[in-house]
Order: sequence, then C-alpha cells, then structure tokens
Amino acid sequence: MKILLDECVTKRLKRHLAEFEVYTVRELGLGGTKNGKLMTYCTENRFDVLLTIDKNLMYQQNLEKYPVTIVVLNSFTSKIEELVTFLPSFKSQIENFERHKAYIINI
Repeated sequence: MKILLDECVTKRLKRHLAEFEVYTVRELGLGGTKNGKLMTYCTENRFDVLLTIDKNLMYQQNLEKYPVTIVVLNSFTSKIEELVTFLPSFKSQIENFERHKAYIINI
C-alpha cells in the first residue's frame, strides 16, 4: 500500500506506518503544491492513499477523476500524540478502502 502524507500531517506519523510504503509531500519536493496538482501527482505515481487532516479536501476535488483514496483523520491538530490515536482505526479499515472515494477516520 503506497501512502502519501499530506503537508498538513506531521512527518513524524510516517514511522508509525512502517508496514506501508509511506512518503511525505515535503520529502518529494511537493511543499506548497495545490490539492488538484497533488491529486494528479498521486495518480501519476500510483499512490493508493492520500492521508490528510484537511477536511475540505474531499469536497474540493472531483474524486471520480482520480483513482486515489482520500483518508481524512478527523483531528483538530497535527500533533503526533493525537494523530497516532487514529491509526488503529485507519489500519483496520485500509483494506476496505475504495479508489475514487474519501473516508473520514474517527477514534
């Protein structure tokens, strides 16, 4: 499973997802990239999931256009201590995610 961590998600979350192939927007040199271009990048580079805390992203993009799954951690902050609490739920659902759709993960 190839996952891209959105810019608004702390890069520290990557080490908690070691069982997946995870990249951050910044390490790929995509900092400041607009969401539409980021979705295109995900498509062109065969990412399965764009992981974010940006609750608006799923409404701003035409999901049918991109064969990527958007997963929103329903967090109020990007602090690692809070984000890791969402991971058990995320990991238990990841195999059921469908492309062209968005999911909100709660604790």
